[in-house]
Amino acid sequence: MCQFLDKQNRVSRTLASQLLRSGTSVGANIEEAQAGHSKADFTAKMSIARKEARESHYWLRLLLATELVPEFEISELLNESEELVKILTSIVKTSQAGKH
Repeated sequence: MCQFLDKQNRVSRTLASQLLRSGTSVGANIEEAQAGHSKADFTAKMSIARKEARESHYWLRLLLATELVPEFEISELLNESEELVKILTSIVKTSQAGKH
């Protein structure tokens, strides 16, 4: 999707860039969390991953709202990003509660 948007107008390219940045940051922060030096470090990195996942979800919703991408092409990504936010929220809450 980012490749398609990058070939469109300036607004599309900007949104694609933001989505790519926040989306790849999710995975990078999860990787960092798994190598965390402490429980607090793990929780902090997973919290950042959750924030980045929420931001990615925002960019996807914006792409839909601006009709830069048809709903049939973005609906599954929206569902998956929402599920990812829920999973990361659960991990953060569990970690904060001392169950990790």
